[in-house]
Amino acid sequence: MKKYVQIVLPALVAALLACPSAQAQSLKDLLNRDNVEKLVGAVTGVNLAEMTGTWVYTGAAVEFESDNLLAKAGGAVAANTLAGKLDEQLQKLGFREGALSFTFEADSTFQATLGGKPVKGTYTYDQAENRVTLKLARLVPLKATLKYTSAQMDLLFNFDRLLDLVQLLAGKSGSGTLETISSLAEGYDGLLMGFALRKEE
Repeated sequence: MKKYVQIVLPALVAALLACPSAQAQSLKDLLNRDNVEKLVGAVTGVNLAEMTGTWVYTGAAVEFESDNLLAKAGGAVAANTLAGKLDEQLQKLGFREGALSFTFEADSTFQATLGGKPVKGTYTYDQAENRVTLKLARLVPLKATLKYTSAQMDLLFNFDRLLDLVQLLAGKSGSGTLETISSLAEGYDGLLMGFALRKEE
């Protein structure tokens, strides 16, 4: 996002300073969150306001990458059954409704918090693919598929990447629960697993 700001911001500032009414407006005002979101949206076509904010965990989410895979796996029934099993295992690691949250800022930083313990990182959003890449210390970048509205969002990973994130947030490794989560994905190619979230008002 910084490179877009570097390219467009000088032109924006020059245009505003050319207007007498704009001279009273400080640089701080120009760089407030709302203006940055509008600027980036105009340049990239991405409305960061849709993703920014705090999203709170409501349960596990499971989806298949294509309609064909969904049909082969038994449809929505299979996805719902797997989501229930995944949620049951995640609860054993502290992933309960309201206990996990993700806060995405307009400056491409984010914070994941589980049970009051925060983990900070950065993110990039690919609008064309509708994917977000989370970058956290000690982990390779985690790519996730987004399914969201203004009030709800599913953050969906390949199961091995989900396990990496779960281990980091829960502070546990080698757990039998993690092995059980891994076994849920066996036999399902193209299965995405992750978190169902609601936007905090």
